[in-house]
Amino acid sequence: MANHNNTVLDLLAGEDDRIALTAPGKPDLTYKQLRRNVRELAAKLNGFGIGKGDRVSIAIPNSPGMVVTFLATATCATAAPLNPKYNREEFVFYYEDTNAVALIVLDEGIEAALAAVTPDILVIRATSNPDGTLSFEKINGIERSPRVEELAESDDIATILHTSGTTSRPKRVPIRHRNLAASVGNITSAYELSPADTTLCLMPLFHIHGLVGCLLSTFASGGTLVCPNGFNALEFWKLVDIYKPSWYSAAPTMHQAILSRASRNEAIVKANPFRFIRSSSAPLPPVIIEQMEATLNAPVLESYSMTEAAHLMATNPLPPKIRKPGTVGYGFGVDVAIMDEDGNLQERGQSGEVVVKGANVVDGYENNPEANAKAFTNGWFRTGDRGMLDEDGYLRLTGRLKELINRGGEKISPLEVDDILLRHPAVMEAIAFAVPHKMLGEDIHAAIVVTDKSITEQELKAYCSASLAEFKVPRQFHILDELPRGATGKLQRLNMAKLLNLTEG
Repeated sequence: MANHNNTVLDLLAGEDDRIALTAPGKPDLTYKQLRRNVRELAAKLNGFGIGKGDRVSIAIPNSPGMVVTFLATATCATAAPLNPKYNREEFVFYYEDTNAVALIVLDEGIEAALAAVTPDILVIRATSNPDGTLSFEKINGIERSPRVEELAESDDIATILHTSGTTSRPKRVPIRHRNLAASVGNITSAYELSPADTTLCLMPLFHIHGLVGCLLSTFASGGTLVCPNGFNALEFWKLVDIYKPSWYSAAPTMHQAILSRASRNEAIVKANPFRFIRSSSAPLPPVIIEQMEATLNAPVLESYSMTEAAHLMATNPLPPKIRKPGTVGYGFGVDVAIMDEDGNLQERGQSGEVVVKGANVVDGYENNPEANAKAFTNGWFRTGDRGMLDEDGYLRLTGRLKELINRGGEKISPLEVDDILLRHPAVMEAIAFAVPHKMLGEDIHAAIVVTDKSITEQELKAYCSASLAEFKVPRQFHILDELPRGATGKLQRLNMAKLLNLTEG
């Protein structure tokens, strides 16, 4: 029984007529249909000569088609979902980097993804059937001899994702079925997910948050996944009204967009209370948590996740347990500790690098001994984040180690400065960041998006000075129309000085 409940296919709860998957304008798929379709498509891929160990790129926007394609591919091979918005050069890089043998597209496909294909890559088209299931057909590329029909086992690599490297070349993260199963088990127990739950999937499905935090955890708990094509703040409340989701998980920027439209949708907000709202992928400023809980009348649970941990590492718990804004909660099925530079574990209240250990954590980066030597110490994975555990074991993050601003020897957590700025009534978005400085090494600036363009730098400095030590107050403010973000919606803190052409002061 070693393999029981340890693969992506095992995570599809039950084979009955409950609705597993739905989307606007698309037929519902039941668990019975979904399981059957996933197995049929996996067998079809085997027939195309694709099986265990083969890497299959998927370039499909969020949709039921993407969900089914991912599940089918992971069930017999290794799924490599890619951001459908990549340009041709980026697709070329990722096909080569993952050693892709095939590409799956939906219907006519994405031009840039198809343009990047070399003759040795098999192109497979997924099309939707009237009942909501999918069909696969080969459209071009090299003929491969059929493989024996074979399903993945718990130790096989289900999916290969890349770290969202803000500065360096992204690292390949091979995630095994057993890592996914462990992470999904932790998520379903942390949030007490059940067949009574309906989730609205807002996160991209080429990213661990969408794949594990939304898709797999919903299916493993027997709930219903609503999968619109991507996130649209203008449509969110309409979807809530139609599908009545009991929870959703999103990144901070999405929460802020949802919150900003809540006042216009008061009746919907009142009529459809969430059981809980989850935030991950980047820090959610405490002030936003306060506003969301007050406006949306649901507990907001901030959590902490990484690709290398197959998503969840720590989270604030559901009520009646205590959630502490400003922390990311504590480990659920994951050991969380603080380590100093020499590899010694620290006491509670001491700060250092956050390290984690658990069945959800991957064995290492692929073909990257140097990165692995740096990332793993005595069986602990070093997250690269700085933080401390409070007396109750809740984790408070103070920022990425490399994002910490060192102003003439005084260390500044940019997150603390972000939170103060966001409490200003005229500031909608804010990011504090380091700029090079001849004397100090680094100084601190902030980029902001404001509702009132007449606000002055003096006012902002005075406002920060009331709550922050003088050395933490940004020396300069850059008022922008929007803050630059990476593909997964993460703020580009490390690149800000470069993006704004700020040279040494």
